[in-house]
Amino acid sequence: MNAVSARQRGRAAVLIAPLVIFLGVFFLWPLWLMVDVSIRNDAIGGAFPRTSELIGSWDGEGAPDAETQAALVEDLREASQSTLGAAVRTLNSQVSGFRTLMGRTATAARDLEVGQTLDLVEVDDRWAEPRFWRAIQVSVAPYTDRNLLAALDLERADTGEIEPMPASASANRLIIWRTFAIAGSVTLLCALIGLPYAMLAASVTGWKRNALLLAVLLPLWTSLLVRTAAWFILLQNEGIINKTLMGLGWIDGPLPLIFNRLGVVIAMTHVLLPFMVLPIFSVVSAIPKNLMPAAASLGARPLRAFWRVLLPLSMPGLLAGSLLVFMVAIGYYITPALVGGPNDQMISSVIAFYALQTANWGMAGALGILLLAVTTVLYLVYGRLSRGGAPTGA
Repeated sequence: MNAVSARQRGRAAVLIAPLVIFLGVFFLWPLWLMVDVSIRNDAIGGAFPRTSELIGSWDGEGAPDAETQAALVEDLREASQSTLGAAVRTLNSQVSGFRTLMGRTATAARDLEVGQTLDLVEVDDRWAEPRFWRAIQVSVAPYTDRNLLAALDLERADTGEIEPMPASASANRLIIWRTFAIAGSVTLLCALIGLPYAMLAASVTGWKRNALLLAVLLPLWTSLLVRTAAWFILLQNEGIINKTLMGLGWIDGPLPLIFNRLGVVIAMTHVLLPFMVLPIFSVVSAIPKNLMPAAASLGARPLRAFWRVLLPLSMPGLLAGSLLVFMVAIGYYITPALVGGPNDQMISSVIAFYALQTANWGMAGALGILLLAVTTVLYLVYGRLSRGGAPTGA
């Protein structure tokens, strides 16, 4: 029996091995890389190894001793351009001015002849300010929470306490709340449209149901960029919507429908509506159709029967659709970039900025972790709601 059991377990392991490998390569490994890049801080230690060993004993007052300064000069002489560039980007994100300071000092260090010494203060008097040395000292640790704190507009003071950044230093928190507000508005609008639409599709049969479902599925077969570009054409001042409204005499001038929050919500609602309709439809179509007539026969009016019978039974689909729409919406990039204005960009635009324009992969990874944490919490809340408690109206 033990041999048979071992063979069965071996066959089971072989069968699930492809799935485990797939999850590890395409899910767990990218997640670990995102976490690692957001907390790893090896740019300073790799560029300035001698300085990193000596600056830890500096008391933070005045400038470090001559040995530490000489170590920095040697590190600048030997550092490659790529290594130095990564270190300068890290330091410049903490204290503005490091880019020009390091560039000038590195040039002076490389021009030194053998046996000569370099007075850093003579090269640039900013080396006499402790804040530049302090930035190097706090950045030599191999791991840091600086990016995770900066994603929430927080930073560590010289005493080690966490405090808010200056209002002019970052706007990540504002953009995060804007992202949640836009995603919440789109989710609510999709629910208001998707719930009656799904109930209507579930109440009919034959070609009518097929036509209603085809209208929902058709956008999924079209590229997201094409759909967004179509809304870009429809919403502009000379677009079909404004032309039609002005032709009917309902408005005197074009409505501002593009490059603002309204245009972003309209375009995203159209794109994400299928993710709301399909989960609701799958639940509503399984509800026995004799429940509403039974409620009416017991004296319940249509609205009361809907609130007490149909809506509670439809709640699992509504919750699943809302969760799916919200999680997809908070990561949207193309639609706000094309249809929205400068004050309508979402957190994905900030992640793209850090990753593509400033090569600050640590901040991009930290903001990605923030989105991952939000979606994980939402999924856990949904799992809790779907398992326990009676739905609304029951």
